[in-house]
Amino acid sequence: MAKQDKNRTGVVYSTNPDFEYQSNEEVEQDTLAPSKQDLRVALDTKMRAGKQVTLISGFIGKSQDLENLGKKLKTKCSVGGTVKDGLIVLQGDFREKALKVLLDEGYKAKRAN
Repeated sequence: MAKQDKNRTGVVYSTNPDFEYQSNEEVEQDTLAPSKQDLRVALDTKMRAGKQVTLISGFIGKSQDLENLGKKLKTKCSVGGTVKDGLIVLQGDFREKALKVLLDEGYKAKRAN
């Protein structure tokens, strides 16, 4: 059985032998150098049942590089967390520690709010 592309919409079948399906997927940007990144480190409690999380936003680049940075931050801060929607989320208030790690890695980072 042929592998199906779940993201295809609109075209079911074509008799044109030269037909090529065009996808609407966005192309990821290349990752900027750490010194050119402008990251924001903030504390958030909204929609989290009063629990605090540290949010790192503003990363520009490939999702794999964001995953690697998230993993490095979680390891250095010894905390759980996730990377989703272009944000790094660390469980708890680790603004100072995360900011220090980012600055040591060469990123341009600031505390937000």
